[in-house]
Amino acid sequence: MRTRRISTATSLAVLFSSVVLVGGAANPAAADSSKILPAASVGDVVADGVHQRVFISDPTSGKVLATDYSGNVVGTIPSLPGVTGLELSADSGTLYAGVRGADAIAAIDTSALVESARYATGANTEPAYPALAGGKLWFGYGAAAEGNIGSLDLSGAEPVVTLGQDPDRTWYSAPTLASTPGAPGTLAAGIEGQSPVQLAVYDVASGTATRTAQVRTDGSNLRDLALTPDGSQVVVASGAPYRHQAYRTSDLTTGTSYPSDAYPNAVDIAPDGTVAAGIDGSYEPDVYVYKQDTTTPIRTYDFPNTGTSSGSDLLVPAGLAWAPDTSRLFAVTENSTGVRSLRVLTDAVKSPTTVTVNAPDKSALDKKLTVTGRVKSAGAFPAGAKATVTRTDIESPKGKALPAVTLKSDGSFSFTDTPTAGGQVTYKVSYAGDATHSAAYGSDKVAVSRSATSLTLNHNKALYSYGTDVSFTAHLGTTYKNRTVELWVDPFGPDKPNKLVKTGKVNSKGDLSTTVDMTRDTTVTAVFKGDGRYASKKVTSTAFAKVKVSTSVSEQYKTAKIGKTSYRYFHKKTDPVFTTTMTYYKNRSHKLSLELYYQGKWYDAGSQYFMLGTGGKTLVTLKGTHDTGYRMRVRASYVNGTSGDTVNSTTHGAWQYFIFTN
Repeated sequence: MRTRRISTATSLAVLFSSVVLVGGAANPAAADSSKILPAASVGDVVADGVHQRVFISDPTSGKVLATDYSGNVVGTIPSLPGVTGLELSADSGTLYAGVRGADAIAAIDTSALVESARYATGANTEPAYPALAGGKLWFGYGAAAEGNIGSLDLSGAEPVVTLGQDPDRTWYSAPTLASTPGAPGTLAAGIEGQSPVQLAVYDVASGTATRTAQVRTDGSNLRDLALTPDGSQVVVASGAPYRHQAYRTSDLTTGTSYPSDAYPNAVDIAPDGTVAAGIDGSYEPDVYVYKQDTTTPIRTYDFPNTGTSSGSDLLVPAGLAWAPDTSRLFAVTENSTGVRSLRVLTDAVKSPTTVTVNAPDKSALDKKLTVTGRVKSAGAFPAGAKATVTRTDIESPKGKALPAVTLKSDGSFSFTDTPTAGGQVTYKVSYAGDATHSAAYGSDKVAVSRSATSLTLNHNKALYSYGTDVSFTAHLGTTYKNRTVELWVDPFGPDKPNKLVKTGKVNSKGDLSTTVDMTRDTTVTAVFKGDGRYASKKVTSTAFAKVKVSTSVSEQYKTAKIGKTSYRYFHKKTDPVFTTTMTYYKNRSHKLSLELYYQGKWYDAGSQYFMLGTGGKTLVTLKGTHDTGYRMRVRASYVNGTSGDTVNSTTHGAWQYFIFTN
């Protein structure tokens, strides 16, 4: 176990949550996710493996957040002013928190998520960083020029607080403490932000802190420290140098350093010794994961941007915490607008794996083809390691398992298969992962040829009177298994969407029909989606519909025939009224045309467009000086395009005949 401190930035986080895939330079697992934290600052991060919770202190808001392993907030413990360091008891039943603003150590019930006790440490002590070691709870405390180490003994009937455990007054201010169950008598300490970095190691097995080693390192701006599980080394994250330094706790001489980049700001060590090393880097990976005492990372993580902030998210100081079983690595990040996120990184102790699959671009149906590929990762795969193979095609849309393939020593593989269905065939090869390699999969597609079938649709380019019921029939030719056809009807005009009106199997003749009420020009589409041996096909038929249009003439003094044609008779001082009735459509106009009969022929006497009323009627009065003795006629027309729309076909009404007399 260990205790760490994160700087108390004060900007208020946005109070909402979202899930984001974590992008990484070393192919992070697809399950990696992120949730935004309702926190104004972050003081420390601790993972509880028993309850599968993550605890995050928020000094500015004076609270501790509890999330589940997915990052969802499940509880808040308030009234903890300046709460900073956190330490979990060995049984995970109690979380201890240094509450600087209350001069106390708070105990939090990790099951009920409530404060269960509070232990005063003395006026103006400002305890910040608790750590369990030697049967006591130790804590760094003190403001500037008053730093020291204290202990809290909870083994007796009453709690006992002992201050001034470092009589040499080693610390200018409250030191950050680190401990580990594997070395219960060892306590490591350092001051956050100090340059050069000062480290010390204490033997606390007797209940009293005895300093056994001390050093001023070449590092500057200490941000975090952690002990290895056996207590033999302390690993520090300092702004400089640009690596995570390790020191032997026996004498604080240098041990194995873990290469990272500028600027190291976080470190946590899992119970199995795996080191998570984090940096404050905008253009480099944010987290490097190492096996203990190695210098090549197992994997790295580079965090993407959260929300609309500029740049990528950055790891906050001391913002790393391992789940005890190493199933997850938790990281707290912050973006340029002050939004903090808890990122959940899975498979962090496993080398990232990639799977490449190479299949032919094209292949014939029922012809054997060969698929090759490689499963690639750091280190050798176990002998006899296998990868599963799935083939997905039109007849097996959920995938069909094929025999597993055994990986060669270099991870390569090869297999043959004979596609029994045409179209797009996908081969997916999956490696389930092992103790040291993460799971991964890859795929490739093959275009497998299929035969063509015939599909026809009647009534293309036919013209119908308004409102005619027309039966459109699709005819499907030879297929393999699929005899289903879709019929779509798309009336002209933006207000009428293309609509699936019928889906069904064709009859014994290969036909499927639907009836369309032809009130507009309409495109009917027949769709065959194909099957294992015949390719998909689509055909269309566009039929046209006239409008309803008629014109009546009024104000005449009589009606009589000239030859076989009926004429309306008007006195020359009477103005005829022409009433046009037409199928209504928004912003539609009708064309009114006049013709005059002279010497045996009809001549154009003028035309004009008039806006159609919303009720589908328009009245037009023919005014002016009316010459007598001339036969005339009038009609209304809908003209596709110039009448204001294009949803119907051009339609002319019947001529109405009239004549003026004295």
